Amino acid sequence: MTRTGVVVVGAGQAGLAVSHLLAGRGIDHVVLERGRAAQAWAAHRWESLRLLTPNWMSRLPGRTYDGADPDGFMSAGEVAGYLTDYARPLPVVQGAQVLSVRRRDRGYRVESTAGSWVAPVVVVATGACQQPNVPRIAGGLHPSVRQLTPDRYRNPDSVPDGEVLVVGAGATGVQLADELSAAGRDVVLAVGRHSRMPRRYRGRDIMWWLDAMGTLHRPLDQSRRRPAPSLQLRADRPLDLDALAGRGVRLAGRLDAVDGRFATFVDDLTATAAEADARQQRLLTRIDSFAAATGVDAPAEPHPRPTPTTAAPGRLAVRTLIWATGYRRNYPWLHVPVLDRTGEITQVDGATPAPGLFIVGLPNQTRRSSTFLDGVRFDAELVVDAAAPHLSTAAGRLSGAIERRAS
Repeated sequence: MTRTGVVVVGAGQAGLAVSHLLAGRGIDHVVLERGRAAQAWAAHRWESLRLLTPNWMSRLPGRTYDGADPDGFMSAGEVAGYLTDYARPLPVVQGAQVLSVRRRDRGYRVESTAGSWVAPVVVVATGACQQPNVPRIAGGLHPSVRQLTPDRYRNPDSVPDGEVLVVGAGATGVQLADELSAAGRDVVLAVGRHSRMPRRYRGRDIMWWLDAMGTLHRPLDQSRRRPAPSLQLRADRPLDLDALAGRGVRLAGRLDAVDGRFATFVDDLTATAAEADARQQRLLTRIDSFAAATGVDAPAEPHPRPTPTTAAPGRLAVRTLIWATGYRRNYPWLHVPVLDRTGEITQVDGATPAPGLFIVGLPNQTRRSSTFLDGVRFDAELVVDAAAPHLSTAAGRLSGAIERRAS
């Protein structure tokens, strides 16, 4: 059993950002990773995936992108390499799957396949995309229907021949639908609530505008930290419903039910698209006002037209279905009473109800960018600041015990 100041669980961008900040303050700690650093980026992403944020936005504590293509978009493999390099000087223990975290005295005991640690502080940094969220209705599909999740998708060749139903019109769903359609597959996309924005607007990448206006990094009120509508965006070209329909993807409303080999849809596509259009118009109007107020050299351009929609039939025979319905978190090893009824960790700004137990990397944890490679730095700083008093208290207890033994 090893004593340390902080045990960080997970070596993705969140855990590595925390580790870098702890190292900078001279705080003894360890980062436990069940695979290798940046495992999720290296092994569980489809081949064509790229970051939705430009390379210049790849900002972690003590590290900014310094490559030759600041306006490009890193592939999943490149992100894995970027994070692996960032992790080299940090105390990451690879192949250390955490088996349990339990309260011990005034701290925690962490058991893993690579050993045991005791620390006054534990930071959970296992990421926002641990386990694909497959709705319960999936159980109503006939066994002959092939069901996939994004972590099992690699390329169009990994999907059986024939028509494909993609459920979910966020960034993942629209990218998979687009790629499958481009490969000559017949694709139907079930569209739920979503947000859309142009890849570029007024001569600049849309992320430049959001960064300049502070939209992504502005702290959110507690009441606004609810799940945001999923975003339709791709690294290299527009990917809204209109663009997909123009490339041959058939659009349907939100998935309502499945029965054997059939799926039925809600007749809400027009209303859902109109809501997303209105949200996009409000964003572009704010950008126009910001450009005018700050004198940014950015020629005005018309807003995109409302999205025309033609829904696919309300009932569809299904052979292959891809669930692009988001992710959920799972903590079977966390034996501390901090989970709510949905299985999520209860937290405020990364602090849980259990003293010395923190979390970082949740969606909208404190701002819209909390899960971004670019935005996790803010929450990592908050968590490290909040952890410091627990470390001081633990050090004081240890010093007192040593003095008592000496006397």
